[in-house]
Amino acid sequence: MHPHEIEAESFRIIEAEAGPHGFAADTWQVLRRMIHTSADFDYLHSVRFHPQAISAGVAAIRGGRTVITDTHMAAAGIRKPDAERFGVAVQCYMDDPAVHAAAASAGATRAAAAVAAAVAERPDGIYVIGNAPTALLRLIELVRSGVARPALIVGLPVGFVNAAESKAALLELNHPFITNAGRKGGSNVAAAVVNALLILAA
Repeated sequence: MHPHEIEAESFRIIEAEAGPHGFAADTWQVLRRMIHTSADFDYLHSVRFHPQAISAGVAAIRGGRTVITDTHMAAAGIRKPDAERFGVAVQCYMDDPAVHAAAASAGATRAAAAVAAAVAERPDGIYVIGNAPTALLRLIELVRSGVARPALIVGLPVGFVNAAESKAALLELNHPFITNAGRKGGSNVAAAVVNALLILAA
């Protein structure tokens, strides 16, 4: 099978196994790609969309907003030709020496320091967090303080320490987000959300 045939067949299987779901067409395109990437149908029940999430994400992409990721894995998973079509850059601050120094000085994680550095330069970017709960918690603090104004927050950190809690905090934020309840997530799923939004933007 050719790659496009494999993808089409995968989506056919997802549609069949998901059954009736009640998601709007654009929301379903995002969720379906999350399931396609993870082979995990639990997202049918755990995914959470802010009412303005899709429209805000698509508008931000069409406006050429920068995508900031918390891992290089998430950045690598985003389709660069699709992003470049809209002039969208994808950046990860994790390897910045200044971020390393700031994290050491503050006794914080590099992920939290990287978010703070990104917000200083790109307060209105699209923030994509698929690994580090500390990054999401720091971003939420910066939004609440009025320092950060993300166009969209894709908050899908994975793990056992503060992953579920950070996403619960995001749900309380009156700001466009795409997230899920619980411990599951990951850089691959976060990148899949962005790819789905890129397709919708096109």
